[in-house]
Amino acid sequence: MKKSKLLFLWITLILWNTSDAQKTGIFDGHGDIGINVKPGAATYIPESGQYVISGAGENVWADHDEFHFVWKKMKGDFLLYTKAEFLGNWVTYHRKVGWMVRKSLDGNSPHVNAVEHGDGLTSLQFRRTAGAVTEEIKSKITKANIIQLERKGSTYTMRVAKYGEPFVTEQVTNIDLGDEVYVGLFVGSHNADVIETGVFRDVRITVPFNGDADNSTQMTLGSNLELMDIASGDRQIIYTVPYSIQAPNYTNDGKSLIFNGSDGLIYNFDLKSRTPRLINTGTIKSNNNDHVLSFDGKMIGLSSTVKELGGSIIYTVPLAGGTPNQITPKGPSYLHGWSPDGKSLVFCGERNGEYDVYKVPATGGTEVKLTTEKGLDDGPEYTPDGKYIYFNSVRSGLMQIWRMKPDGSEQEQVTTDDFNNWFAHISPDGKGMVFLSFLKEEVVPGVHPPYKHVYIRYVPITGGTPKVLAYVYGGQGSINTPSWSPDSKSIAFISNSDMTK
Repeated sequence: MKKSKLLFLWITLILWNTSDAQKTGIFDGHGDIGINVKPGAATYIPESGQYVISGAGENVWADHDEFHFVWKKMKGDFLLYTKAEFLGNWVTYHRKVGWMVRKSLDGNSPHVNAVEHGDGLTSLQFRRTAGAVTEEIKSKITKANIIQLERKGSTYTMRVAKYGEPFVTEQVTNIDLGDEVYVGLFVGSHNADVIETGVFRDVRITVPFNGDADNSTQMTLGSNLELMDIASGDRQIIYTVPYSIQAPNYTNDGKSLIFNGSDGLIYNFDLKSRTPRLINTGTIKSNNNDHVLSFDGKMIGLSSTVKELGGSIIYTVPLAGGTPNQITPKGPSYLHGWSPDGKSLVFCGERNGEYDVYKVPATGGTEVKLTTEKGLDDGPEYTPDGKYIYFNSVRSGLMQIWRMKPDGSEQEQVTTDDFNNWFAHISPDGKGMVFLSFLKEEVVPGVHPPYKHVYIRYVPITGGTPKVLAYVYGGQGSINTPSWSPDSKSIAFISNSDMTK
């Protein structure tokens, strides 16, 4: 972390700690764990979404613990995520920052923690019963700053990464901490006389879907509308609802986002007031998450279910609202791209049992089949210069990103890794693209369900190794549509959580 940022955090911490009302953000409380522990502190900074936590203590190990804990009580299954780092130089290399789940606030309580040490050691630690010796599973990587801890029943899974890289996973089973537990962030100094400080950002506590979601799963979980700065990787939740909203895309002026709701309607979300406004789409009210804006920003293309016509049908309507114009005569037809000159739409269509990429005039007319390989071809989108159409195809065995010329010629594979990659979105400046990656063990090729562990990844348009931008609980509906800001500096996406619990 740069010195200017360190100074800002220290000044902010001092100012906040002068207040009588110590705020802890999404947590219920905080305090020192153990006996006669040098007093720690915790500060939440709303402007940046950061938690700055200071703690002392001899250790988090053996048969008892000493540290500072910021916690909330939770029941059932959950998924914890943060980007964590230490503040300042370390005194003892075993100082610790991370997530912890405890049965009680007693120093010898059973617990599970996912932790990074001062020397970079990253591990899953656990005490099975009160006063028992702490056990440890060391990660295959060190110096992880992305820390995730998930509970499913009595199984705890740690996923850790150096930001930009995929997760490395460790797991422990048969840890019974009871249904209601203390969940939170912690800092320990490994030195009773020294206070160490950790900084946590992008803190997320997710209540996952109860079961194994597939393509038929009804999307009922709550939604976080998030913005991400591409350069820094910083995330910000700007809108939260306890139901499903999907597929945000920016308007050309950068002042609004367009998304679809679970009610089948389309909304314009004003970024200044943080409020949604219904867009009039006439009688077309079964819209899904395959909606696209024209390059000039004046029109929106919709995909809306019409059962008697075979499923999803494509329409266009002015962004200001009006009477939609039907484009495709039959379905399923899922819109994904609009040509830069405004003359053509590209979509995924099912015809005679095969899903392929098609092109059709933006005013309606004869559709042209652009792909002919067996298996699903989906998600077509034009580059801003109109020279290529990017799409995803399962023809290689896994879902991968491909591209072709606008007439369907010169089809070539772009990504070649062990993920299932969907929905390539090219930045307005044409320099890079983001896409959604499902872990191979999470899905079978050719499906993109909701409520999975997914990555949003970035790669330069010239090629290279994709970088993980965001570690997301989501999938279907997270980033189906072009979601870049007009200045190519940020993206919008949806993450999910059960907000009824």
